[in-house]
This record gives sequence, structure tokens and C-alpha cells, in this order.
Amino acid sequence: MPESTAIPTYRGIFKFWLPLLATWLMMSVEGPFLAAVIARLADAKFNLAAYGVAFSFALIVEAPIIMMMSASTALVTNRYSFLKLRNFTLLLNGGITLVMIILILPPVFPLIAEDLIGLPPEVARLTHLATALLLPWPGAIGFRRFYQGLLISNDLTRRVAYGTIIRLVSMAVSALIAALATDLPGAAVGAVALSVGVTLEAIASRVMAHGTIHKHLANRDGSDEEMTYRSIFTFYYPLALTSLLALGVHPMITFFLGQSRMALESLAVMPVINSLVFIFRSFGLSYQEVAIAKFGRDFRGYLPVRNFAAGLGASAAIGLALIAFTPLADLWFRDVSGLTPDLASFAMLPTQLLVLIPAASVLLSFQRATLVTAKRTGPITVATGLEVSTIIVMLIIGIAGLNLVGAVAAAIALFTGRLVANGWLWRPLVRAVREKRVAFNHHGEEGSHG
Repeated sequence: MPESTAIPTYRGIFKFWLPLLATWLMMSVEGPFLAAVIARLADAKFNLAAYGVAFSFALIVEAPIIMMMSASTALVTNRYSFLKLRNFTLLLNGGITLVMIILILPPVFPLIAEDLIGLPPEVARLTHLATALLLPWPGAIGFRRFYQGLLISNDLTRRVAYGTIIRLVSMAVSALIAALATDLPGAAVGAVALSVGVTLEAIASRVMAHGTIHKHLANRDGSDEEMTYRSIFTFYYPLALTSLLALGVHPMITFFLGQSRMALESLAVMPVINSLVFIFRSFGLSYQEVAIAKFGRDFRGYLPVRNFAAGLGASAAIGLALIAFTPLADLWFRDVSGLTPDLASFAMLPTQLLVLIPAASVLLSFQRATLVTAKRTGPITVATGLEVSTIIVMLIIGIAGLNLVGAVAAAIALFTGRLVANGWLWRPLVRAVREKRVAFNHHGEEGSHG
């Protein structure tokens, strides 16, 4: 990654971030679109629930590879680091694909879906089919996130957005063909569309990174020769564990929803609620790699990156509030998402309880980016562990103790857990910035006397 000594401007940050925001916004359309398709097919309630559970399984399996885009953005600078991290990515991809295969084996899947989660037999059958059709998903995600990191670190964020356009178009076409021309159940339609879309996006990302790859291969600068697979593992495993914990909470929530009051309704609306909230969470999700790229290794860009994040968080929360607390909510849940009037009304309160989650997500991305840039990834894992633990405790209290409706208990738990994570990361963030600036000032003083 080229060293930058210039302090980034707000205009520069915005232009760099905008294609990545567009990427996440386009991906945020994916969930509502597929939910709307499934909601208009036969047995919508069963298929929406099955699709939500299958997607949760796919998320937990892909979790270890999610942070590869941040790692690629931060670590790849020359031929040596490119080859090392690429090989590490391929090995990790193989491992998560093997886990996905084991999950869908007939002796294994019923133990998880029926015995552990307690899904009704019909929902479990549909979930198994959808999960099997999502087999390509985890590996394709890891492949494209590695190459997207290369694009981001080389100021080619527009190409990341182009890849997402390819993903969305192919996903939408696949979903419509499967829905109109086949007898596949709705959950399977959604799974097929997701797999086709992300596979084509991964291929497109590799093609668009061709020039960047050759630039790195031609750069034989020896500054990263100390990088080993062991050092990559030391840097990356806290990030992988962070994603595993964070995404692992989705199956955990699914388990608690299955045991809650109004369980089927909660399972049916949570994917739709999550899809709406995801639109506004994308402000933060798209910002992590931006912050990593714009901080600079000397943290010269810290203040403008921080201030830009504050504006993003406020904008995201206001945007969700304008839907959650106005008649736009009914428009979204009934007309756009295709929920029945009863399910649309059921989804209102959980959505309102999550209205500040987008702002907290922007803060979390900023905090994580700061620590990744400082190569202090350990506190990120601790914060995520605390967040997940808090969510579980709140779910137990809400569902087992207070007998709350499942979706309401889940919303309260998710927001509380995120606040705990934000609070925990604040002190490591301040310490990392202080140490980075002291190190840079010391180096600068040595250079001025040399």
C-alpha cells in the first residue's frame, strides 16, 4: 500500500468512500429483493423462515474469511506480501468450504436444525435444501474480498462497485428465472440467486484486479520479507475470531427465536427487519476499509477520518428513524417487502428499537479500522466476545425471564450488545493512536538530525 503523507480532505474521503457505500447499498437491496420474491411464492411464512435460517448458517461458515478485505487493504504492498496473503486466503477458503460440506451432510444437519434449534420438520427440510444450494457462497466471498482489498488499497474503489453491479444483476435474473420457470420453493430460489450472484462477482473482482496484481508481482521491494504465515496468522486470527463471534450470533438468535413467544412470526420478520436495518448499517460497513486506507501509517489522517465518521453515524441513524417512526414503515414492510398486514404491524416495534444501530455500527467500523491500522487486532476480538455475551444474556432475560415476543427481545439484545462493544474499544483506540503518533514523531526527529 503506497505511503501517503498528505492529510486527506473531507472531499477526498467522500469521493473514495462513495463507490464503497454504493457497493454496500446495492448489496443491501439483495435481502429485501429476495425476501419480496419469496414472500410472493407459495408457503411464504415457512420459506421466509427457512431462508433466514439457511442464510444464518452460511454467514457463520463464511465468518473467518470476512475480514480478508481489511487484511488485504492493510498488508499487501509488494510481490512477497501478495503471494503470502493470497496463499493464506486460498487455504482458509478450502477450510470453510469443507465445514459447509460437513454441515449439510444428512447425519449432521437434522441434529442442528431440528434437535438443537427446534425447527418444525417442514421448515427444517426447506432449510436443508437452501443451505446445500449455498455451498459455493463462503469460498466465493473469501476470493472476492481478497481482491477487493487490493482494489481499495490502490484507489480503485469504483471497480468494487462495478463488481457489485454484476452480482446484483445476476442475482436478480437468477431469482426471477428460478421463481417463474421452476417449481423450486421460495427458500431454494433465494439460495440459488445468492450463490450465482456472489460467484460471478468473485470472478469479476479477480479480472478487474489483474493490473494491480501484476503491479504487486513486479514490486520486489524487500520491506515485507519478514512477513511469514505465522505473522499473518497472528495478525489475522483475532479478526477471524471477531467475525466468527459476530456472525455466530445470528444462529444463536435464531435458536432463541425458535423458543420464544410468537416464534414463527419472529422467524419470518427478522430477515425483513435485518434487510432494512442493513441499508443504514451499510454507511458504517463501507467505511472500515476507507479509514484503513486514509489514516496513513503515521495516522496523519486520523482527525478528518474521525470527523467524517461522526457525520456518517448521525446521517445513518436519522435515515432509519425517518422510516421506523413514520408511515414509511408500513409502505416498506407491506408494499416493498410483501409482508401481510399482520406481519408488517408485528415488525414495527423491533425496527424502532434498532434505530440507533447504524450510528453504533459506524463507530465500531472506525474503532476497528484504527486498531487494524495500528496492528493491534486483539482488543477487537475481546469487544466482539463481550458483545455476543451481552446479546445472549439479554436474550435469556428477555425470552426466558420476561417472556417477551422473540423479535422484540432480539432487537433489545442486539442494540445493548453493540453499545457494550463500542464502550470497550474506546480505551484501546485512544492508546493505539497515542502510541502511533509518538512513534512517528520520534522517527521524524531522528530523521531531521540524520
